[in-house]
Amino acid sequence: MSQGRPTPEVSQVPREMVDFEVLKTTGARAPRLGRFTLGGRKPILTPAFLGNTSRGVIPHMSPDNFGRYAGSNGVYVALEDFVEKHPEKTPPVFEYNVPEPLRRFAALPQDTPLVLGARRTPPIPTPATHTNTAISLLTSVGYKSVSSEYYAAAARKLRPDVVVGMADIPFGQATISIKRKDKMSDRTEAWLRHLVTTRNTMAVAPGEPRFDIFAPILPIERDLQSWYLEHLLDDMVDSISGLAIYDAFLLDDLPDALHHLPRLSLHVPASPHELLRQVSLGMDLLTVPFISSATDAGIAFDFTFPPPETPKSSVRQTLGIDMWHAEHARAVTPLSKGCQCYACTKHHRAYIQHLLSAKEMLGWFLIQVHNHAVVESFFTSLRTSIDAGTFDAHVATFEAYYEPQLPEKTGQAPRARGYHFRSEEHAKKEKKNPKRWNGELGGKGKAVLEGAHGQQPEKKQEMMHVIDDEALIDLVGIEHGAEAVHVEDLKIEDDVKG
Repeated sequence: MSQGRPTPEVSQVPREMVDFEVLKTTGARAPRLGRFTLGGRKPILTPAFLGNTSRGVIPHMSPDNFGRYAGSNGVYVALEDFVEKHPEKTPPVFEYNVPEPLRRFAALPQDTPLVLGARRTPPIPTPATHTNTAISLLTSVGYKSVSSEYYAAAARKLRPDVVVGMADIPFGQATISIKRKDKMSDRTEAWLRHLVTTRNTMAVAPGEPRFDIFAPILPIERDLQSWYLEHLLDDMVDSISGLAIYDAFLLDDLPDALHHLPRLSLHVPASPHELLRQVSLGMDLLTVPFISSATDAGIAFDFTFPPPETPKSSVRQTLGIDMWHAEHARAVTPLSKGCQCYACTKHHRAYIQHLLSAKEMLGWFLIQVHNHAVVESFFTSLRTSIDAGTFDAHVATFEAYYEPQLPEKTGQAPRARGYHFRSEEHAKKEKKNPKRWNGELGGKGKAVLEGAHGQQPEKKQEMMHVIDDEALIDLVGIEHGAEAVHVEDLKIEDDVKG
């Protein structure tokens, strides 16, 4: 245990960006209304959701269409989407020497709040364990280790609005020992302290705000992270602007002194029912990865909150429409009755199903626009319900009216990058993506294709670049970064014969 460890001093700075006001609540563990404001960005009425990104953008949406159809709230961006070249080369995002490089790199609208975390949500378990100084990430080219110093320096360089503190969480482990939980608490406290110190000592231009910090609350019992929470309250509470919660059901264990802070849920929900449960516990900002998962599967959401006032049926209604079903091939009706989104007002089901069948990207784009509009309307209505005092009754009606889970996937998703899926998917015999080159050339097909692109599979290419510390402007501690983890048995599925 680490109770005897000396506590370094942490300089205190006033909050410069985040302003969160609780507008209405009935208790510490109850739904609440709030207003979340960042300097120079659009205010967010809470509860609300943040867009879940891949490589800094909402899947299936170009940045301009995101701003037009889905940019009402902020976005959550993961650092592991950008550091695939670390440590052999400087990641391109760090070579982009402009104000707010991450925002400009991803072409996000200027008024959209930007939250940076270390890992995607949901995170994919990695075989490499965390250490006292670094966590393991899964990038597009394999597993990497990134130190807490690198993460803090990356935040200083990229200038997001909010940075979620790095947390030591062994994702994918069914059971965690008490000793391991103690280590989680100790490491997270040290990493958060370093991030706070880095932010507080940043040199900024007059009038330029520093990024704000959301402190992680670990998914373990309060008594096992009590040492971390004590130091958070004693030394760092004036330097943090919010909380990142990894287990919504532990909100009961939050110290009273932290109740005024905005709460970002990184507890991954599987359905709208789980979103309602988290809101009922007092969550303010939520990430909703199942929006893009449903879009990938060709499922268009079809739910409202509260549900329609119709006679109760013995059969609960589905939460979404599988657009791969043949029954939609001639349907000239919108995706969802009464929906006013671009997809529903300009196109019909038959056209969208045709796009999916033809593997046209526009089909998934229209479903993504629709799904974001449905979830946005869902949150708008639940805020109205909380304000009217009818939230609990409407939740009960919603749970009785709709099925508890989204429909199962039946159709083919667009071609997928393997690192967006759980690692156990690699053990399946079938491929995530079908072959795009059939056997006219026999077993020599792969070699012919590689030769056409100038690739020589048997020849190891020389490293074209070496790391240049000078290129990492404002990045410190890079020389202490852990080496990349090499997994010799990992193969790219499209390269596997048969």
